[in-house]
Amino acid sequence: MSSASVDCAQRLRVLADAHRLAILKLLVAGPQYVWQLNHALNLEQSLLSHHLKTLRETGFVESRRDGKAVLYQLVPGVRLGSRDGIDLGCCTLLFRDLP
Repeated sequence: MSSASVDCAQRLRVLADAHRLAILKLLVAGPQYVWQLNHALNLEQSLLSHHLKTLRETGFVESRRDGKAVLYQLVPGVRLGSRDGIDLGCCTLLFRDLP
């Protein structure tokens, strides 16, 4: 199996979690502070931090301090231009609202 296939499988495994997928969907719309993500998802702070750490470690998101707040955004090149999706390298993931 090629290393690209392994990398893709690992990234898809990270996205198999509904909370991490929801975080990415919010970040496709633009950068968000941790408190904004927490408000939208209604997760315990420790659980949100765990998911954000996983997304950082796998190269989906990056963070920067803004005073005491932390702002998260998709890593440049992950977002699909003007489309509501992300580029996984091996495939693309499009977010669509369900009726």
